[in-house]
This record gives sequence, structure tokens and C-alpha cells, in this order.
Amino acid sequence: MNLLRNAIRAALLLLSLPLFFSSCIKDEDYLTDSNVRLAFSEDTVSFDTVFATMATITRQVKVYNNYDAPLLLNTVTLQGGASSRFRINVDGDTSFNARNVEIAAHDSIFIFIQANINPNDQLSPFLVEDAIVFNFNKRQQRLPLMAYGRNAVYHLPTHRIFSAYTDRYGRPDTVWYPFSIIDCNNWDHSRPHVICGFAVVNSNETLHLLPGDELYFAPDSYLWVYDSASLDVRGAMNTPVLFTSVRHDGYYDSLPGQWGYIWLSQGSKDNFMEWAKIENATIGIVVDTNVNNNPTLTISNSIVTNHSVSGIRGQGATIVGDNLLVCNCGYYLLELRFGGNYCFSNSTFANYWRYSSRKTPAVILNNYYAYDENTIYPRPLTKADFLNCIIYGNYSSQDNSGEITFDRLEGFTFNYNFRNCLLRTTIVDTVGTSTIINRDPLFTDPYANNYIPSTESPAVGAANAAFLLNPNDLTGSPRPSLPTIGAFEPK
Repeated sequence: MNLLRNAIRAALLLLSLPLFFSSCIKDEDYLTDSNVRLAFSEDTVSFDTVFATMATITRQVKVYNNYDAPLLLNTVTLQGGASSRFRINVDGDTSFNARNVEIAAHDSIFIFIQANINPNDQLSPFLVEDAIVFNFNKRQQRLPLMAYGRNAVYHLPTHRIFSAYTDRYGRPDTVWYPFSIIDCNNWDHSRPHVICGFAVVNSNETLHLLPGDELYFAPDSYLWVYDSASLDVRGAMNTPVLFTSVRHDGYYDSLPGQWGYIWLSQGSKDNFMEWAKIENATIGIVVDTNVNNNPTLTISNSIVTNHSVSGIRGQGATIVGDNLLVCNCGYYLLELRFGGNYCFSNSTFANYWRYSSRKTPAVILNNYYAYDENTIYPRPLTKADFLNCIIYGNYSSQDNSGEITFDRLEGFTFNYNFRNCLLRTTIVDTVGTSTIINRDPLFTDPYANNYIPSTESPAVGAANAAFLLNPNDLTGSPRPSLPTIGAFEPK
């Protein structure tokens, strides 16, 4: 028992030592010179564009005491006080007025900062400023804070719908969808739109989007084009319609997987997209089964990039795509599953994914649906045409099979055709006329997202002009009489 008591006393003594030594700092030990200056890890703490009413990520700054003696900060506060649009945490103190903050000699403290912007009537971004004020040695020192605020239209869930189903193991389950209904007739084109949950284009409605429209998606958010509804996107080369994540602070600016996807669900019809940019989602676009004789989706002059799973997923759909750049996805750039009817022309599919080791090729073609290992339904792949397209990337597999997988259910329709394409593949005997196999397209800098081929590229002059649907490439450059394979002409 005495041994236990002695051990407890020793432990308590050790715990009290920091407090004892801390309390031993006398007033005369602190720096008192009025010329003392703090140093900061950043001269100004700034936030990228912040949507009104939404909190930012937390930024941090280190405050250094570079002197040989400790420094006592009498107060650390926000210049704007309680009305400030910023919030700070000073080494654990979340008050607006942290007091008696010590910084040991040649030591530092952390300050954590968030911004939250009030809405106003401005249409363009506006600057919000404040400062952290440090009072010590009868002087003040300030660290500027800056954020650019934007007003937005918010689509917040107002309803919930559930879908009951039985999974492949026979277990009942329920999925809840929090959603809001878009008022398509009164869409505000003057402000960005922030999507939370499922924003639904309702039956028999069409959402028309114009040049410069911007849609920002919170985590687990989706644009859901419902049964008998349509999405009509009409951007322009210099002002595309943007579909992106709500956060673009530093690390988040190009982070994949920050939102769900655009869902052209079964029954949606006549969807059209021109000059769109879709980025940073889990999947760019999911296109379900076709319901009429028109394409489920016609998409041109668009960029689909930086998605954690795939760029475009067709599920028994009819898709026509031209002048597209689909790039940098964690699994597939293009999934053509459950059969369907597809035609892609003058497009570049380039996968140089750098966030992890990619385990799948860039493109997969499939002609069946597998409910489980024992229940497989044939779904005819009526057509999968690739005309003047590049399919290339850095995928490395044991069998060196390249960037295309042909997932065929034997005995059922599985039609595909490559004409005047540049492919990384080992399926040499199945490719069409004038197709180039396993030649590096010599992109300018694929790891910097520059997929324009150099003038020495084998793709230059190798396209078929008869397949051109647009006289210009994706940058607006005119196509010559001997055009280049892919979405870009060399510069």
C-alpha cells in the first residue's frame, strides 16, 4: 500500500512540475522592450471566395517569439470585436479577447481562424476585412484578415423520400433522399447556386442553364434530373456552365470526390450540354436508360475532370459526345455499362490520376447487368463508336492490357468500332481503319492538365475530317484540312 501511495505522490509531483515552473516566471522576466516584434507564418491570412452564411475551412497561423526571453501578450483580440465576420481560437481560447497569453523564448503559439460572411445585395464578390490585434509592452501589432464573400442562391432540402429495396443478399434496406424541387421557371442567372442534398428537376420540367451559370455542390449533394425531366446547358467557350464543389480554399481547390454527381435518371430525356465544366465530384455524370429515340444525353465542347470514381457513366443509355476532354479520374474516365448506344468523336480521354495507384483502365465497355454471381441479365451493347479519339494514360497492370477493358458476355450483342483513334491497348485485331496503337500522344504536360499534343505527336494530321462535327477544337482553334486526333490541335 505504501508503495502505491508513493507512486501516486510521484505522479502528482510530475504533473505539477510544468505548472510550478510556469508560475515561476516573474514579471521582470518577460520582455518589456517596446521594439519587440512578433513574427507570423503568414503576413496576411486570406480566404478564397466564401459563400455568404457558409463557414469556411479553418486556417491556422503561427505566432513566433524569436527572442531569448518569454513574452506576455496582454490581450489577443479581433479588431471588429463581436461583430467581426471572423472567429479565432488562440491556443485553445475561443473568446473574442484572450488574455495573458504567454509565448516562451524561441517558441510559438497557434491561432485558428474561420470566416463567416453575412449576405448582402451585391452580385459581384466583395471584400471582408478585419485584423487580429496583439497588445503587449504598451504597443499593438496587427495581423490582417481577408476574405472575398459572394452571395448565392441556396437549394436546401425541404422534403425526404425513401426507397425501400432488397439487396443482393436478400436483406431489406431503405435509402432516404433529402431533396428540394428546383423552380426552373425562376432560376436566377445573376448569382451562383449552392446545392445541398438532392436538387431535383421535377417531371416534365426543363432546367435551362446559360453562359456563366455556376452550380456549387456541398458534400453528398446531387443534381437529380427526374423522370420525364430534362437538363439543357448552353454555355459558351469563355463562360462555360460550371458544376463544382462548394469549397475551393487551398487544398480543396482541386480535391476530387467533394460532391455526388449529375444524375440523369431513368426516364429523363433529351438532355443537352454544351460548353460545360464538371469537376471535383465522385462521378461527373450518371446517365440512365434511354426512354425515346433521341439521345439520353448530347454533350459537346465540355470538360469532365478530377472525379474520384469516374467521369461519365452510361447505364444502358444513348450518349452522343463530341469535342470532349475527360481526364483524371480515380477509376474510369468512361463507363459504358449495361449495354446501350454510344458515339464519341474528336475527344480526348486521358487518365493521369495522381492521388493513388489506379487499379482500373480508363474505359470499360460492358453488355450485361449482374445482380449477383448467379443472376446475370444480358444488355445489348448496340453501338460504341469512337471516331478521332485519344484514349491514353498511365495505368500499369500485370498483363499490360492498356487503357480499355472489353467486359463481354459471350453470345450477346457487343458492338464497338474505333476509327482514326490513338489508343493504348493490346486489342490490336479489333480496332478500325487508320487507328494508331500504343503510340504516346505526346501531350504538352499531362500532369499539369495540359492535354494539347505537341507538333511531333503521332495524332497530328491523323484524324478523318469527315468525322468532324465542329470546325474548331476545344480551345476555339480552327481545325485544318488534316485535323488532329482528339479534342485539341497543337499550338
